[in-house]
Amino acid sequence: MRSALEVADIFRHHGPAYAQAHDGHLGRVERRVMSPIELCRTAALGGHVEAC
Repeated sequence: MRSALEVADIFRHHGPAYAQAHDGHLGRVERRVMSPIELCRTAALGGHVEAC
């Protein structure tokens, strides 16, 4: 059973639209951070990572 909504879930679902809507306001660093967060896997998804 999956317990709670995670930041990675929100980024996967809304990240592309958010990035497009805020295209002129997101810097290179912010865009670079979004991808690793989206790819982070938790124990619930079959792969536990201590630090993403």
